Amino acid sequence: MISIVLLGAGNVGTHFYKKFKVAGQVEILQWYNRSLSKLQEFKNEVDITDNLNEINPNADIYIAAISDDKIIHFSKEFPLENKLFVHTCGAVAVNELSNKNMRGVFYPLQSITKEAELDFANVPICIEALNKQHIELLSTLASSLGSTCYKVNSEQRAALHLAAVFVNNFTNQLYRIGHEITEYQSVEFDILKPLILETAKKIQKISPYMAQTGPAKRNDRKTLKRHHKILKKGIQTDIYDLITKSIKMTHGIPPRTPKKQ
Repeated sequence: MISIVLLGAGNVGTHFYKKFKVAGQVEILQWYNRSLSKLQEFKNEVDITDNLNEINPNADIYIAAISDDKIIHFSKEFPLENKLFVHTCGAVAVNELSNKNMRGVFYPLQSITKEAELDFANVPICIEALNKQHIELLSTLASSLGSTCYKVNSEQRAALHLAAVFVNNFTNQLYRIGHEITEYQSVEFDILKPLILETAKKIQKISPYMAQTGPAKRNDRKTLKRHHKILKKGIQTDIYDLITKSIKMTHGIPPRTPKKQ
């Protein structure tokens, strides 16, 4: 049995609590959050606190589900010492944590919101620690969630986090722009959803490079011009042109040579 204390009640912390609560190999000793109101609904299930000086000192692992911007400061103000203190951030190196504790990383590489159901079988957990014993402990903890575990160092994790921004956050923003374009023409965005799913499914079998289609790859200049006429001037056009240029460069399509006067 692995005993843990959860630190933070945001999206990640809340999903961890719900899953660890039913995991047979894990005992949640305590849940800390700086605002106790977020934990009140769980007060009859687990020991809750908003006081760092009341943190239970007997856990095997202290999991800090704190935002990237705040985790380094939090690791310094955390009152216990010589404990296994791990963060869940994508972009913070393990050595940036305070060295008064034994440091590690337990990073779930997935888009996580409180309201959406989450199947941890589809959540890769990237772990890092400074000794083999802690790697094995974090690996066992990931297994208790039903997740696949990957041993990843800080530099590799930073690269994965950046790549995740492109394939998730940026892609979602492109969905939003697509939604805006369809709304402007009073057509249902739902018509595009099978295409979104097919695109995601396709790259499970072939590389993104091989999966690329569309007018930019085909260099369909007339279609590109038609799209320009539909787009609102400004940032939508800038994004369209930049991504079109990127696709052309990737697939070796030379830039158009201006006609001589």
